[in-house]
Amino acid sequence: MTERLFKVLNEDGSPFHSGSGTWHLPEGGRPGEWMPPIKGELIPCENGYHLCREQDLVEWLGPAIWEVEYQGDRVDSGNKIVVREARLLRRCENWNERTARLFACDCAEHVLYIFEAQHPDDSRPRQAIETVRRYARGEATKEELAAAWDAAGAAARAAARAAAWDAAGAAAGVAAWDAAGAAAGVAAGVEQVSILAGLAGL
Repeated sequence: MTERLFKVLNEDGSPFHSGSGTWHLPEGGRPGEWMPPIKGELIPCENGYHLCREQDLVEWLGPAIWEVEYQGDRVDSGNKIVVREARLLRRCENWNERTARLFACDCAEHVLYIFEAQHPDDSRPRQAIETVRRYARGEATKEELAAAWDAAGAAARAAARAAAWDAAGAAAGVAAWDAAGAAAGVAAGVEQVSILAGLAGL
């Protein structure tokens, strides 16, 4: 089975994560033109065209995902592949604004239990996730989306403040390190929910 490789870019082919130069987009069912060959040694994060495998995509998500092919030298490095020459074959049409929002909602819901364990009576983050899902399906307005984002942000900020106060108070006691660690964990979980909700609201 041939290995599938991908490049995450902006919709116009410009870099999304880093780098320079705009990639040639496929047209009329034909692949884009080959990008100019990279000169010198291929060095991850420094020199070369950076691609990723299917299992690495979740770490590189962005506006547009393109299936690519390469030729010439290749260096594998962790979650990336660096090559000397590459071109875009086709856009992955199943990844779009709607699916990106729904994926972000799934991710946010996956860590929502961290927030709800500490704040069982605060439903604002869960409601925000549901609003984003409805918006992705065309069932909510931009105004509803903005209001949900504001509410979720307020909940995250309040929870982070409460966690900080708990940690500060516990620091005076014998169990300071354990309490501070627990509070930090809650704050981190809240931050994850906030970040993912923000991604969904873009």
